[in-house]
Amino acid sequence: MHYQHILSPDSLLAFAGMVRDNANNLYSNPDSTPIIAFQHNYFREGYFKGTYSLHHGRNEFKAGVESDALFLHEYFNYVITDPNYFDPDIPPTLTFTDQRPDLEQSAFVEDLIRLNRWTISAGLRWDHYQLLLNQNAFSPRLSVGRYLPSLNLVLHASFDRIFQTPSFENILISSSPEIDALSDQFLRLPVQPSRGNYYEGGLSKAFLDRFRLDANIYRRDVRNYADDDQLLNTGVSFPIAFDKAIIYGAEGKVTLVRLGKLSGFTSYSYMVGNVWYPVTGGLFLGEAAGDAVSQLTGHFPNSQDQRNTVSTRFQYQLVPRLWVAAGTSYGSGLPFEFQGTEEQALAQYGPQVISRVNFDRGRVRPQLGINASVGADIYKNEKMNVRLQADGENLNNRLNVIDFGGLFSGNAIGPGRSFFVRLNTSF
Repeated sequence: MHYQHILSPDSLLAFAGMVRDNANNLYSNPDSTPIIAFQHNYFREGYFKGTYSLHHGRNEFKAGVESDALFLHEYFNYVITDPNYFDPDIPPTLTFTDQRPDLEQSAFVEDLIRLNRWTISAGLRWDHYQLLLNQNAFSPRLSVGRYLPSLNLVLHASFDRIFQTPSFENILISSSPEIDALSDQFLRLPVQPSRGNYYEGGLSKAFLDRFRLDANIYRRDVRNYADDDQLLNTGVSFPIAFDKAIIYGAEGKVTLVRLGKLSGFTSYSYMVGNVWYPVTGGLFLGEAAGDAVSQLTGHFPNSQDQRNTVSTRFQYQLVPRLWVAAGTSYGSGLPFEFQGTEEQALAQYGPQVISRVNFDRGRVRPQLGINASVGADIYKNEKMNVRLQADGENLNNRLNVIDFGGLFSGNAIGPGRSFFVRLNTSF
């Protein structure tokens, strides 16, 4: 539900509220191996937000409050069908049930100031988080932009401090003393919220009213970096955290606004992301607990550490109601961590998939897709527009492995050569 009230020509009061029920279930068939697992998690969420906005002179002022309450319920049980895959001290069966509220509140104030060719945006946010921990945080934010008309150029820079609460997915079971029975060797640490400093700088420049260049560089320093782990050999995931993460990179985009009947863009991004030991939160059982205690230094790439990504798409207007487009997408490959050997992976997944994986580098080999489209406005007037569009994706029919041996998803394989036809009517 939404409600807005205009207090004056320069001020506005707005309220929004939402209630939802959500359930996630996991079912195993009777022949599952090495474990049969069942899960029923559900929650009811109530959300409220109220804001006040005021325009006065050079200022656009806004303040507001938010409240988000989730009432979590977790139920999980398992039966081990093949003990050879587990440590001998793990119980053959387990049943767990628990419930608890996740309460989060926040308040913020911000101001957008326009001073001739300067634009300044500043704000402060307060967050309160209460589930298994009770914590508060203040997050300042500042961005500055400067327009240089002689160069037709905009320079901008920003700083954000973030406060990210842990995922609530199975956080009750991973934090419960009942799970201590799963192993004689265990480590359980409270999962703290992530706190980080984000820095960004960039520019936007137009060339001859036909081209536009957008470029940014960024760095993100995060403490208690959030991640996920897996309970035994089930699909049940829960939050964990590492000491810190540093993510930095650059991205650029050149847009051809219009050159006759041709338009399009080319974009490129470079990203490096590393996560540092030791672990600072989560549940670890058996050998994983020993590794978590002993691994105090070093780092590894985060799951989204794809160094080079390129995307292009150009469109040509053949006649007023008919156009064609084509583009490419390229990714240099994500990192992976496979516990077995290359021979074991070959026996399990086959030569086609393994040929797209570089075990020496620990990364998936580069992905490449060529796409094309054709579209026509088959009927158009002031009241109605009917458009027919046909798309072809991965026309080069390359086997693109997106993720290999993922913790929860296994192998993510991009679709082969695909064709789509869609009819869109607007009136």
